[in-house]
Amino acid sequence: MPTPLPAPVVRRAVRATYVAFTASGFAFASWASRIPQVRDRLDLSTGALGLVLLAIAAGSVLALPAAGPLIARIGSRRMVTLMSVVLGGALVVVAGGTLAGALPVVVVGLFLLGLGNGAWDVGMNVQGAVVERHLGRTVMSRFHAGFSVGTVAGALLGTLLVRLDVPVTEHLAVVGLVTAAAVPLGVRAFVGDDSGADLGDPDPGVDVAAAAPAPEAAPAPAPRGAMASWREPRTVLIGLFVLAFAFAEGTANDWVAVAVIDGYGGAEELGTLTFAVFLTAMTLGRWFGPGLLDRYGRVATIRVMAVVALAGLGLFVLSGSLPLAVAGALLWGLGTALGFPLGMSAAADDPALAPGRVSVVASIGYVAFLAGPPLIGLLGEAAGILRALSVVAVLLVLALLVSGSVRPLAPSRPADRSAG
Repeated sequence: MPTPLPAPVVRRAVRATYVAFTASGFAFASWASRIPQVRDRLDLSTGALGLVLLAIAAGSVLALPAAGPLIARIGSRRMVTLMSVVLGGALVVVAGGTLAGALPVVVVGLFLLGLGNGAWDVGMNVQGAVVERHLGRTVMSRFHAGFSVGTVAGALLGTLLVRLDVPVTEHLAVVGLVTAAAVPLGVRAFVGDDSGADLGDPDPGVDVAAAAPAPEAAPAPAPRGAMASWREPRTVLIGLFVLAFAFAEGTANDWVAVAVIDGYGGAEELGTLTFAVFLTAMTLGRWFGPGLLDRYGRVATIRVMAVVALAGLGLFVLSGSLPLAVAGALLWGLGTALGFPLGMSAAADDPALAPGRVSVVASIGYVAFLAGPPLIGLLGEAAGILRALSVVAVLLVLALLVSGSVRPLAPSRPADRSAG
C-alpha cells in the first residue's frame, strides 16, 4: 500500500488527473472530428488517408517504450506537462499544413501528435493508478470517462464548427494553443507514490512527508525497467487485450464519421454527430463501469461488454439503415468503453512495477493504432469502408479469448504466477 496522504492532497490529485484525461480526450477528438475536412482539403483517397493517419501511430509507438523508464525518472507530472505542449504544438502544425495544402507538413504534425499523445497517455495512466491506490477503490475507468467527456466535447464542438463553416485550420490552431497553455497548470497537483519511483510530484506547498504517517511496512522494491516486463506472460497477454480494444476504439475514432458520409451518404455534420454518439456511449460506459466491475468482477464484466461491442459493430456495418447504424455506433461505444482502462488497471496492479508494465501494455496496445488506419484504409479502398470495418470483429474475439489475463494480481507477486 502507498504511504497515506492527507485527504485534501488526494482530492487535488483526483481533480488534476481528471484534467489530464479530459484535456487529452478533447484535444484528440478535436483533430478526429475534422478528419473528413482535412481529407477533402488535401484531396486524399480513402487509402491515402489511412497511410497519412499512420503517422500518428508511428509517433505513439516511438514514444511508448521510452515513456515508462522516463516517468520513473522525471515523474508523471513533468511527463504530462511536456507532452501537452508537444501535442498542442502538433495541432498548430497540422493546422498550418492543412491551410497551405502541404501534405508533408501535416504528416510531420500528426507524427508529433502521436508522439505527444502516446507519452501523455502513459503518464496520466500511471498517475491514475497511483491515485486509485491512494483512494482504495476502483476509479480508473472514471478517469477514462473523463477522457471520453473530453472527446464528446471535442466532437460536439467539431460538429458545431462544421455546421457554422468555421475553417478546420482555425479550429485546430486554437485548440492546440489552449492545450499547451492550460494543461501544465491543470496537472500541478499530481502526487507521487512510495514504490521507489517519483511517479509524480506532490502539490506545491504541501509538506506530504510531514502530514502523512510513516509507513509501517518495509519499503517496496525499486521499480524495474520496461524490458523485464516484456518477459512476463501476463503483461504481454494484457497488452494483446488492450490492443484488441484499442483497435475497436481507434478504428471508430478514425473512420465512423467517414463511414457515415461515404458508406451511408450522410451529411458531413451527421457523420461527426454519429462519432459524438459513439463517444457519448463510451463515456457512459466508463462512468458507470466501476459499479459493474466491483459487483461482477473484471473478467465477467468485460466479456459481456465485448459481446455488446460485437453486436453494435454488426448493426453499424450490416444494417444498411442509417438510424440503425447510429444505434450500432452507440452499442459499439458502450461495449468498448472499459477495455483500455481495465487493461491499464490490470497492468498497474503491483505499484512497484506499474511504470514498466503500463509502458509495455500501452506499447502493445498502440500497435492497433499503427496497423489500424492503413489496414482499414486499404481495405476500404478495395471493398468499401463499411466492409473494411468488419475486421474489428476479429480483434474483439481475440479480446474475449485473452480476457482472463486481467484478473486482479496481488501486489508484489511475480507476474508469471498469474498468466490468466
